[in-house]
Amino acid sequence: MAFLMNNDVWFVKDARGMSAVGLILGAVAFLVLRTGNAHDRMGTVETGASIVSLALGLVALAFAEAGAAEVLLAVFMGSIAVVWLLELADHAGLVHVHATPVTHG
Repeated sequence: MAFLMNNDVWFVKDARGMSAVGLILGAVAFLVLRTGNAHDRMGTVETGASIVSLALGLVALAFAEAGAAEVLLAVFMGSIAVVWLLELADHAGLVHVHATPVTHG
């Protein structure tokens, strides 16, 4: 957000650099948070949101020289925040959509 408000960000000089930093740090954070998580319904939602975020990041990187670069970057950064909040809510136990064992009888 500091980059979008025309503040200095270390090692980042343009929207392309900020998109690349977001992709790298977002991927690392996702891999760290997803380690050991169950592959249930919430995990599927989290993975889907992560794929959408990845796509937005790649679009922001590809169109970094376009006139709408800042808007694409802001949407990408917002999607990273959504993925982070989903993971945080899942780890905190705030979401109760986990798979339950099926009992027949």
